[in-house]
Amino acid sequence: MSYLNQHKNSRREFLGNVATGAATIGLTSVLAPLDLAAKNSPEKSSEDAWFDKINGKHRMVFDATMPHEILPFAWPRVFLMTNEKTGTPEKENSVVVVLRHAAIPYAMEDKLWTTYKFGELFKADDPATKKASLRNPFWKPKSGDYKIPGVGNVAIGINELQESGVMFCVCDMALTVYSAAVASELKKDPAEIKKEWIAGILPGIEIVPSGVWALNRAQEHGCSYCFAG
Repeated sequence: MSYLNQHKNSRREFLGNVATGAATIGLTSVLAPLDLAAKNSPEKSSEDAWFDKINGKHRMVFDATMPHEILPFAWPRVFLMTNEKTGTPEKENSVVVVLRHAAIPYAMEDKLWTTYKFGELFKADDPATKKASLRNPFWKPKSGDYKIPGVGNVAIGINELQESGVMFCVCDMALTVYSAAVASELKKDPAEIKKEWIAGILPGIEIVPSGVWALNRAQEHGCSYCFAG
């Protein structure tokens, strides 16, 4: 039986419990390992090196903090399409999408959406059903799933954007806090829940120390900032 069936007072009660659990966990325990790692890290971390791929003529970082219909994925495509229209081929641009806070489930596979009811937990609806999603609707969508009035079909699946050179990363801080809060609610080991979530990260998505850290690094590498929801 899923945890949502065990807690029949609906999504609101569960989200409240998760939020309380996250607050109880506290940032001190989360930040301590990061602080220790920073003291013992090499001059340039592998996460920092990932941002060296940003070398396009035009550069943009999209800040996705929560599910916001199709916008976290439509805006990167619009940026590429309109740059191509004005003379810059899509792969000559650099685009980074930072999935942080309540947008982190989009970095994970369908199986985790079903197991942990991410659609309920993160208030992420399936664009096809308009109900809490039981899948990652932006991973390998079917052709024609997404259309923009006046434009037609648009390729805004994460895999499709990756094929166009878009870089995706996900916030480890949010993964840590949310997985621990869910583990507390389910009375399970936080390390095991997070391990399962990490194992379910989609191909090509980089795990970064935090979303705000990633936004800083992208802008240090010349990206303009755009809030994507």
